[in-house]
Amino acid sequence: MTSSTSPQTTVVMAAQAPTHFPDRPQFSGFMKPCRLEGEVSHLEVHGAIPDDIDGTFYRVMPDPQLPPFIQDDPWFNGDGSISAFRIKDGKVSFKQKYVQTEKLKREREAKRALLGKYRNKYTDAVEFKVRTTANTNIIHFNGKLLALKEDAPPYALDPETLETLGLHTFDGQLPSLTFTAHPKFDPKTGEMICFGYEAKGDGTPDVCYYRVAPDGKFLEVVWLVAPVVGMIHDFAVTENFVLFPIMPQVCDLERLKQGGEHWQWSPETPFYVGVLPRTGAKPEDVKWYQYRNSFPGHVSNAFEDSSGNLVMDIALSDKNVFFWWPDAQGNAPEPSSIVSQLKRFVIDPKSSNLHLADPEVLQEDNSEFYRIDDRFATQPYRHCFYDMLNPALGTDFPGIAHQLGGGYPLYNSLGHLDLQTRKVEVYFPGRTHMVQEPVFIPRRGSGEEGDGYLLALVNNYATMSSELHLLDTKNFTKAQAVILLPVRLRQGLHGNWVDNDKP
Repeated sequence: MTSSTSPQTTVVMAAQAPTHFPDRPQFSGFMKPCRLEGEVSHLEVHGAIPDDIDGTFYRVMPDPQLPPFIQDDPWFNGDGSISAFRIKDGKVSFKQKYVQTEKLKREREAKRALLGKYRNKYTDAVEFKVRTTANTNIIHFNGKLLALKEDAPPYALDPETLETLGLHTFDGQLPSLTFTAHPKFDPKTGEMICFGYEAKGDGTPDVCYYRVAPDGKFLEVVWLVAPVVGMIHDFAVTENFVLFPIMPQVCDLERLKQGGEHWQWSPETPFYVGVLPRTGAKPEDVKWYQYRNSFPGHVSNAFEDSSGNLVMDIALSDKNVFFWWPDAQGNAPEPSSIVSQLKRFVIDPKSSNLHLADPEVLQEDNSEFYRIDDRFATQPYRHCFYDMLNPALGTDFPGIAHQLGGGYPLYNSLGHLDLQTRKVEVYFPGRTHMVQEPVFIPRRGSGEEGDGYLLALVNNYATMSSELHLLDTKNFTKAQAVILLPVRLRQGLHGNWVDNDKP
């Protein structure tokens, strides 16, 4: 059976849909797809949840509902599945629901996977209007949840029911075909700062930057052209500037048309950082700074120092962190050799020298998924929380290796870095545990930066189930409470905490 999706590529579909997931690491062990929708009230709580915590932790995981169309599909090409953990009066309830994307609905109807390779429409079994999986981040904005993946507009969801409301183009204002998975929020104005890359379609170098008022009205749109068609997964915002870090994972339209991968590591391409005034900019105002070939990950925060320099704290690795997308010769690092560290770039936005100096290493450990007290976003800050991997902590790697699954980075602890003293505190959840991305919850009534709680989903490989671990930042090394889930939730990407008093 064949289905032609373009003049360039003919997709061959097996007459019978596969009846099980491939025997590959990204579909096995803890990474075996969950495919769960439902609700559980009164989760088991060991310890005590403080009464001042009143809100919801939303997170999203890629979770394929059906065996994939492409056998070696990367783990984060799965359908977006939203978790909502509601915490009030020391009790926790849980809800899980898929985002009802066009892909999900059409595949349910066909009873088989139809989407081809990651971000390559030329490998699909059918033609989609919008092929996104909405599986990378979930944010709360202007009364709605927005499920994000950077290849398309968001999908809007009801914050209470998690019901999908539909594709969200901000009442037709969205100027680009794509929307970042990492919008930033100004804590002073409430505005959302966003962008889309490949903004005019696959393989285009266009970047569209825009600011959105708290009521959803677009305030400004600026179109840019990047020096290379590369991935811009995260970005940084200061009071007066935006910074666009480009990974040397590059896209080539002809490669897509021949059925190849969207991304290919380019060891010859530098790490670019685009710097643009945050307000009132023109396209020609952007400056593209560059640093030697390296892999930029997630941003912790960015701000302007007393000299007007831009300070950007970002994960940086010398190796290709997305090892499943190798270079043109098929070269990729061995996963256990990849180390990412929090590093600080200082950029003079007035300088004519576009080559960046070596960054300062802020934290020596292998770390990622940085979170801060968001009330201090865009400003000088002191506290950074993150996932880290330190094998010396005592993880029973031989005992849990057969349950880990694969295709994603491992982190066995949570870290807290005091950027003023450079002191690091570590929370180790146990010998059979790995952590996912944390979220910070401010202590109610406190304006002190970093005063509050850290909440993270934790994989327990001994029980093959998930747990929520709650830490008090004043006593970081011990859990305040451990909340047990009666289910296993595979590795997620990003999430956010929303206080119940947020409009």
